[in-house]
Amino acid sequence: MNHEWTAFGGAARVNTLRCCQLFAGAATEDLQTIAEFSHPVSFKKGDFLFREGEPSRGFYVVQSGAINLHRVNPSGKEQVLSVFRAGDSFAEATLAMETGYPAQACAIESAVLLQIPKNDFIALLRKRPELALRMLGAMSQHLRVLVGLLDDLQLKDAETRMVHWLVKRCPKPISSKPCTIELDRPKRILASEMGTTGETLSRTLAKLKKLKLIGVKGKSIQIASPHALHALLQKNLGGC
Repeated sequence: MNHEWTAFGGAARVNTLRCCQLFAGAATEDLQTIAEFSHPVSFKKGDFLFREGEPSRGFYVVQSGAINLHRVNPSGKEQVLSVFRAGDSFAEATLAMETGYPAQACAIESAVLLQIPKNDFIALLRKRPELALRMLGAMSQHLRVLVGLLDDLQLKDAETRMVHWLVKRCPKPISSKPCTIELDRPKRILASEMGTTGETLSRTLAKLKKLKLIGVKGKSIQIASPHALHALLQKNLGGC
């Protein structure tokens, strides 16, 4: 259940909007207008913002915390689509939809967000069409993320998907210099994002650790050699 966060004043709302990529470069006047009709809301861990099929009330900008956007298939399996953190916006596509939210969103950490009402924002877009062009750019970015997710899910097994996920997050994937990756989401969420289970993910990490490719300490994963990890990925992909 969500609650108004009354301490989230006008200046804080404008700053939150300014830090969002969706509104990068937007005029201060536009940000102030949006801040005036936006609603600050807070969610506790485990709270749902909305469920699939609910009528769209608008979209959100994250001020703090983390939100998990996911779908649940008929068998009850959860597929994570994305995790949003401070500065991210989501659900913008529902501004042009009559069918409601296409997925459901849940707080995986206590979170504070700005809810931007659908009708008020559409009225502003009619007056300021350049903002609509910014929306297209943001939605294109979300589409690229979803396409990347689909590509990852087509990889043949959980090990390959895990190795691919790690390689993509190495600053220099073909370097032999060790690096550390910080997990910014619970392993359960990461497993769902990869289309597998938490148990399978743990076994995969244990196998990579046994191969001395990684080390795991709390939320940190130490990559012994990104180059060696990349070589394993290429081997699993058939050398392509």
